[in-house]
Amino acid sequence: MRSVSAVLGRKGPNITKVSPDTLVATALQIMAEKNIGSVVIMDHERYLGIMTERDYSRKVILKGKHSSETRVSEIMSTDLPIINPSDTIEYCMELMTTKNIRYMPVFENNRLSGIISMSDVVKETILAQKDTINHLQNYIQS
Repeated sequence: MRSVSAVLGRKGPNITKVSPDTLVATALQIMAEKNIGSVVIMDHERYLGIMTERDYSRKVILKGKHSSETRVSEIMSTDLPIINPSDTIEYCMELMTTKNIRYMPVFENNRLSGIISMSDVVKETILAQKDTINHLQNYIQS
């Protein structure tokens, strides 16, 4: 079984963080520049939550708020399940599917060590399937 640590190892340690007072418009600009779908809300070294494109669409646009006046702390998701590097990709996929979420924070020793997205889970699943196919082809050919 592949683990979350394998994904984080491939992605690298980069976590895009903003403070809770950051305006949603600024966070969206950062997300657009980095071509990502979420930012982590941190108060110094303390994890507070994640703001996603979904949070923006449901909690700003649909409620008639303005991204230039709303702070990320007002719309961030704070109730996401927390995973650790030793958790399997299958477990992550199950959680994401059950909870209907696209991002999960990864903690190691009570410290944020990364973010896993549904895209990461799908990519890892595809890599695992390719490895299995290669393994089977080598077995059949030998």
